Amino acid sequence: MVKFGVILPFSLLRFNLKLCRIAQLATFVYSIFVAAKLKLGKSRKYFLVLFLFAISASAFAQKAGSGSDQFASMDQEVGGFPTEGTFFGLPANIHGQTTYINQRYSPFNSPYEGMNSLSSDKSMSYTWSATLFFGVRLAPNTDLYLNPELVSGVAFSGLTGLGGPSNGEATRAQGSQAHFYSARSFIRQTINLEGEKVELENDSNQISQIVSSNRFVITVGNFTTLDIFDDSRYAKDPRVQFMNWGNMTYLAYDYAADARGYGWGLAGEWYQDNWVYRISRMTAPVAPNVLAIDAHILSHYGDQIEAQRDHVIGDLPGKVSILGYRNRMILARFTNATAYVNANNAQGTFALENVRNGEQIKMGIGLNAEQALTKDLGIYMRSFISDGHTETMAFAEADSSLSVGMGINGGRWGRPKDTGGISAMLNGISSNRRAYLQAGGISNFVGDTPYPYAGPNQSLTYKPEQISELYYNALVVKGVLLGVNYQHVINPAYNAARGPVNILSFRIHAEF
Repeated sequence: MVKFGVILPFSLLRFNLKLCRIAQLATFVYSIFVAAKLKLGKSRKYFLVLFLFAISASAFAQKAGSGSDQFASMDQEVGGFPTEGTFFGLPANIHGQTTYINQRYSPFNSPYEGMNSLSSDKSMSYTWSATLFFGVRLAPNTDLYLNPELVSGVAFSGLTGLGGPSNGEATRAQGSQAHFYSARSFIRQTINLEGEKVELENDSNQISQIVSSNRFVITVGNFTTLDIFDDSRYAKDPRVQFMNWGNMTYLAYDYAADARGYGWGLAGEWYQDNWVYRISRMTAPVAPNVLAIDAHILSHYGDQIEAQRDHVIGDLPGKVSILGYRNRMILARFTNATAYVNANNAQGTFALENVRNGEQIKMGIGLNAEQALTKDLGIYMRSFISDGHTETMAFAEADSSLSVGMGINGGRWGRPKDTGGISAMLNGISSNRRAYLQAGGISNFVGDTPYPYAGPNQSLTYKPEQISELYYNALVVKGVLLGVNYQHVINPAYNAARGPVNILSFRIHAEF
């Protein structure tokens, strides 16, 4: 073990110049460009440049890898920056990441547009994030983790106009000016029972640890539900895998969270050999899709429960999981909102707010399955359905969703550390939500409001939204990747009169 106290600041700047001078310089120059583009104060710009420089410097000299990176393509621990050591005599670790995603599309067919339509004009969107993952072991099986994060970005049409938005990072972006906040601050308690020893390696939000295959894990504090539930080896992290929300998790899974996707709560997990059982309660927002959290977790909340079965077929891993959720908060019912629109000629308005006056229950259930077919190829499937009676609490405008796809690495063509994937998604809405949209109502993210924009005798032409996604990441040097992504959207926001939309993206991602 090494101590962070004195070594850490200097270790951030130690890396092998002979091996990565060009890539280091490019990343640093890009960091300066990002900082210059953001509308920060002078002192904050200096801090941002130094912070990104620290991340880019260390990324070339130390292990990097997301827990959901399907083939661990960014691993390989090398000497240099010590990501694990001691902090005031306690075991601790530190990791970091930075990701820039740029997306564009050309004009597409659009006979009309409404307040919450995806703009049919040529458009550009971007997000940028930088995160530090710091952890300290307070007691032998008790860890504290803190994740300060800096984010900026501008979404397509203010994040409206798609059932399945194209960039999972866009949930955190609040505009071109960078925002600093605490993404996570939680305590994890592990209670080991009798079982086989399992080694958990040093990683983001995981100090290396020996645990039992039969154990309880309790997490309490500020985190995201997706940290605990619906894990996937092939489709989870938009920073290194597929970008669309429908590949982050089930699109119809309206998990409780603030507008950035985080919340406060308590989660319990029971690992029993190849079974895992999970349950949690999370805070709800004070109103749908806002940042403010409702602290009355006994009255307004999101509950979820999940059972997961891991298996091996022919020495190749796979799993199957079932997840269900139940939300309770003040929400509008679509039948009431539709009646309000028709009675008050309120087409083109956010009529949901006018009937949001009672506590509602919202529920859903889904299935997740994945299987490795070879050492460098795997497939996955997610399917989910929600009851569809009430408006969206915190996630996407969908009441049913299906996604299938596969992930692959580049071993077959001599690039074993490159990764790629292809997927297809089918998103649907309930008859109640569809009736509200066809009547001319709008909601948080969708609403083409055909009247009066299309004419009084034309209604929204409903069809399920179809999205195909393809991506490829090239590992440039250890810890740094460049990626390209393509998404083809048919019936954007469930409207067959508009589209299709072709979205091209590139990203730069670095970790240490």
